Amino acid sequence: MQKRMGEAVARVARKVNDTVENKRDSLDLANCKLMTFPVGIYKAMRSVTEGIHCISLANNELKSITSRFITTFSQLTELNLAGNYLHRLPEEITSLLHLRAIDLSRNRFRRFPEPLATVPALETIDLEENEIAEVPTDKLASMALLRSLNLRANPVGPEVRLLVRPLVPFDLLLSPEEPIPKA
Repeated sequence: MQKRMGEAVARVARKVNDTVENKRDSLDLANCKLMTFPVGIYKAMRSVTEGIHCISLANNELKSITSRFITTFSQLTELNLAGNYLHRLPEEITSLLHLRAIDLSRNRFRRFPEPLATVPALETIDLEENEIAEVPTDKLASMALLRSLNLRANPVGPEVRLLVRPLVPFDLLLSPEEPIPKA
């Protein structure tokens, strides 16, 4: 077990070093078995954080994202947090002024993460396979740049299904309604 943990830490370190040394604009820490975002990464990446535009933390074991993560990587345009155990986002997410796409699919959200409704550049929100029943449709309708909201495989209420163009200016992706079983 310790050998596997050591290999996982080494893999994360290699990926971080590659991003820093090559001045890449993305950091891919998907499938690294992370339970939290490693604090040491903030220090290791301090010289390049302003240049990081895309981060993938998909398919880890994250239960939360800290406000420090959001404020450190303030220039993000894409954030992939799919396949974790997240159930909320920090309010600081609203400070990501350049964020265009966020993937929160396959997490544990029971409610639509409302801070997203005030992220000004957001074009794509993926919340597929969560536990969301209610959606703040009035707030979403006022998101000028939103192009796509994926709510497939969520137990959304019937009122959300009534939201069609031109009521909302974005593509709303929902799972087909289950037929009502006959008695």
